Amino acid sequence: MKKLALHWQILIGMALGVGFGVLAASLGWEEFVGDWIKPFGTIFINSLKLIAIPLIVASLIKGITDLKDISKLSSMGVRTIGLYVLTTVVAIVVGLGIVNLVGPGKGLDQTTRDNLLNDFAADAGSRITDASKQADAGPLQALVDIVPDNIIGAASDNGNMLQVIFFVIFFAVGLILIDPKKAQPVKDFFDGVNEVVLKLIDLIMLAAPVGVFALLASLVVEAPSKDLFIALLMYSASVLAGLAFMVFGVYPMLVKVFTGVSYGRFFEGISPAQLLAFSTSSSAATLPVTMERVEEHLGVDEEVTSFVLPIGATINMDGTSLYQAVAAVFIAQAYGIELGLGAQLTIITTALAASIGSAAVPGAGMVMLVIVLAQAGIPEVGLALIFAVDRPLDMCRTVANVTGDATVAMLVAKSVDKLGEPQERKLDDHYVEV
Repeated sequence: MKKLALHWQILIGMALGVGFGVLAASLGWEEFVGDWIKPFGTIFINSLKLIAIPLIVASLIKGITDLKDISKLSSMGVRTIGLYVLTTVVAIVVGLGIVNLVGPGKGLDQTTRDNLLNDFAADAGSRITDASKQADAGPLQALVDIVPDNIIGAASDNGNMLQVIFFVIFFAVGLILIDPKKAQPVKDFFDGVNEVVLKLIDLIMLAAPVGVFALLASLVVEAPSKDLFIALLMYSASVLAGLAFMVFGVYPMLVKVFTGVSYGRFFEGISPAQLLAFSTSSSAATLPVTMERVEEHLGVDEEVTSFVLPIGATINMDGTSLYQAVAAVFIAQAYGIELGLGAQLTIITTALAASIGSAAVPGAGMVMLVIVLAQAGIPEVGLALIFAVDRPLDMCRTVANVTGDATVAMLVAKSVDKLGEPQERKLDDHYVEV
C-alpha cells in the first residue's frame, strides 16, 4: 500500500485538530486540552527549534566552503538581499492597495472599537513598551545587534539567528582562506553534522501530523469570542486576500517565469513547509523543513539553500510587512484618520525596515507594527483593535514568509546555475537491518 504523502498527513492532522478543538470547546474540555493535548504541540515545535541553530551552523559552513571562492559568496549575497527586498516591497504595496480598496476600518462602530480597546488594552500596552525600547535605540543599533559579543550566548536563543549567521559566515570565510589541508578536517566535521541534522528532520517530521493536531486543537479552544472575529472579518479578509495573492499569484508566477518550474510541482514541493508554517506561526521553527523541501523536492543546490534560507528566515518577512501595511491603514480608518500619499509611502519604508528587523518567532510582527504606527502618526493604542485575530493571521502570514523564502532560493539558484532535479533522501538511507 502506497504511503500517504506528508502534506496529506499534515492536512488530516490539522482538520482533526480543528474538529476536536470545536468539540472540546462545546463540551467544556478546555482544561483537558490544555493539560493533555497542547503539550504535544509544544514538544513538536521545541524539537524543530532544537535543531535550527545546529542546522544553520552546519549547512551554512558547508555551503560557503563548497563555493571555494569569496567572490561567489558576495555575488550570491547581493542577489539574495536584492530579491528579498523586492518581494517585501511588492507585498507592502499589495497590502496597501487592498486595504484602501476595501476600507475595512470605515465600518467599525464606536461601541465595537471601545470593546476591543478595553479587552486588549493590557496586551497592547506590553507590545508598545517593547517597541518603544527598540525605537529609542540609535540609528545604527540594528547594525550593532548583528555582531555578537559571545557566540555561545547568541546561539542559545533562536531570536539571535542573525548574530549566529554573521559569525558562521565569518568563520566559513576564514576556513576558505586558510591552507586547504588544515581546513579539510573542519569541513568534513561540519559536513557530517549537516547529514545528521537532516536525518533528525526526517525523524521529527514523522510526528508532524500529531504535532499539528495538538497545535490546532489548543488554538481553537483558546480562541477569543466569535463576536470579536465577526467584527474584524473585513480586516481579516483584507489581510488574507493580500497573502493569498502573494502565495498563489506572485510567488509561483516568479518561479514559473524565471525557473520554468510549474505551479503544481512548486506547491507539491513546498506544501509540507507551508502547512507547518501555518501550524507553528514561526519561520524559525519551520526553517529545517523549508530547507529540506527546497533542496530535496525542488532541486535547489545545498550551497544555495544553506545560505539563502537561513537569511530569509531572519530578514524576509513578506507576510509580516503586508499585514503591517493593512493593519496600519485599518487602524487609521477606525479612528477616522485620512492617510495621504506621503503617509502611505512612510508606511512602505517603515514596514520594510521593520519586517527585516522582526524576529522569526510568533508575534514579533506585532511589536514592529507599533513602530510603523508611530512613524505614520497613528495612535499606537489602536493595536488593541486587531489583537483578537492576530494569532490566526500570524499563522497565515508565516505561510507567505516561508513561501517567499523558497521562491527567492529558487530564483537565486537559477541565476547561479545551481537549480537541478530533486534528489529526495529516504528515511532508511544508509540503514542496514541486522
